Amino acid sequence: MIAMADIREWRGHPVVDEKSHRIGSLESVYVETATDQPFFATVTVGLAGRRRLVFVPLDGAVVGPGYVRVAFPKSQVKQAPAIGTDDVLPVEDEPAVFAHYGLPYETGAGGERRLARR
Repeated sequence: MIAMADIREWRGHPVVDEKSHRIGSLESVYVETATDQPFFATVTVGLAGRRRLVFVPLDGAVVGPGYVRVAFPKSQVKQAPAIGTDDVLPVEDEPAVFAHYGLPYETGAGGERRLARR
C-alpha cells in the first residue's frame, strides 16, 4: 500500500491502469475512517466543462516515474460511481463505490461512514 504522505505528493499526476492506459489525473485521496489509511483515490476524467471524479481503490496501486498505476482496467474505473469536481462523496453513495469493485462494505460499529477525504 502507498503511504499517505507519498500519495498526497502525487496529486495532479497521471493515473494509469495495469496496462499503462491513461485514465486521468489523481485528484484526492479517501482514507478508511477506522485506520486513516489511503483506501480510494478520485481521478479526474472527462472533457473540459464535463469533468467528473471517479473512484478507484488504491489496493495494489504503485507509483512510477510520473504516474500512479492502479490495479483495475481503465474501462472499469471510468464506469465507477462519480461525483462533481467540487463535490464530496455522500455517505449514502459509499456502498455503491465498494460494490462497483466487488469490495465488502460495512459501516463502523456506531454506524459512522467508512471513507473520509484527505
